[in-house]
Amino acid sequence: MPSNPLFARFVALVGGVAVAVRHSGDGPRPPVFGTKPSIPAPKPQGKIPTLKMPTAKGWEGNHKPTAAAGLKVNAFAKGLLHPRNMHVLSNGDVLVAESMGESGGAPKTIFDHAMRATLERAHASGESANRVSLLRDADGDGVAEERHTLIENVRQPFGIVNLGDTLYVGASDAVYAYPFAPGTTKITTPGKKLMSMKAGGHWTRNLIASEDGTKLYVAVGSLTNIADQGMDAEIDRACIHELDLATGQSRVYASGLRNPVGMAWEPEGGLLWTVVNERDGLGDETPPDYLTSVRDGAFYGWPYCYWDRIVDDRVPQDPAMVASALQPDYALGGHTASLGLCWLPEGTLPGFPAGMAIGQHGSWNRSKLSGYKLTFVAFENGKPVGMPRDILSDFLSPDEEYSYGRPVGVTIAKDGAVLMADDVGDVIWRVTGA
Repeated sequence: MPSNPLFARFVALVGGVAVAVRHSGDGPRPPVFGTKPSIPAPKPQGKIPTLKMPTAKGWEGNHKPTAAAGLKVNAFAKGLLHPRNMHVLSNGDVLVAESMGESGGAPKTIFDHAMRATLERAHASGESANRVSLLRDADGDGVAEERHTLIENVRQPFGIVNLGDTLYVGASDAVYAYPFAPGTTKITTPGKKLMSMKAGGHWTRNLIASEDGTKLYVAVGSLTNIADQGMDAEIDRACIHELDLATGQSRVYASGLRNPVGMAWEPEGGLLWTVVNERDGLGDETPPDYLTSVRDGAFYGWPYCYWDRIVDDRVPQDPAMVASALQPDYALGGHTASLGLCWLPEGTLPGFPAGMAIGQHGSWNRSKLSGYKLTFVAFENGKPVGMPRDILSDFLSPDEEYSYGRPVGVTIAKDGAVLMADDVGDVIWRVTGA
């Protein structure tokens, strides 16, 4: 494709043009949330789907997100390089995966150029730091005054788990194990590869340990939107794997999950839960991203269908797979890019019952942006109930031109504060009662 300033400006504007064309006359639509969402009929967008993302601006001066009533927020750490996910150690140190999407090979179409320009402008792709850093708040004032580079040169690290004397890291191409003890600030021993994976496409590889610490669950997103390169290219993708740490063997635990990222255990029912980014190109609210329990051996529909077995006519069909698909538990709205997930016991935040905190990274495939907040879904009797509530908001400028930050991973610090990674603001935010 030609390369010149006018062409670059053209491809950068394609997203805005697509928004105007694709949504002319559609009118406003209510967001799709809850256990019984009313999902609009699909409106396939063709080969040039709606493309809209804000320009990354970051936080200037004392500007910060807005906390819900009764809460306050402060910066636990600033000046990171695209912090994506966290893990809190037994001694209170916070490990942070600093990584981002890779720009990839040469664009093949005008839309590929536009997508790349848009993602880079939004700080969603570029040169990844490829490291795990350690943050330490030794004096307990809620601000990390120490920062150490714990691990370097790991391809797009995301998931982090410490079990005993071993630290596990989920990179885009493998799960690695490192000898480790809390208190260590630098690991120089090469990681042992436990499980290989295919890089590319949805690249985050989150990890969570089983309750007894004998297994790791590994979230792997799809390569493409709707198996555009065929199902062979999606083997062992769009699923959650179970990795047996004693035998080194892995298996697909649940499948049909287009891009599962955050994972958490719900204590009452004892089930694994995840948040999933659904497919693009069918409309602002169609289909919704979702929060769901994850059943052993279950299939959740991708790419053949979504939600309650609604068939995606763009995909060559398999009626038997559609018939076997489970409906997710809770809709989170269209294209919210829900990435972070953390169980909050009752009392973690004043005024909030027990439930799930969800870091919503924010949309690109809709005319009016969605997500861009740290939200919360209450649970009763092991199930989500009611409508979402904001914990942190105002990550976007009112005109949607700029993003000050984008929420990703969520965890609970040793002192009980809620920590959230912001990969555009390059901040770890800390939320407590006011």
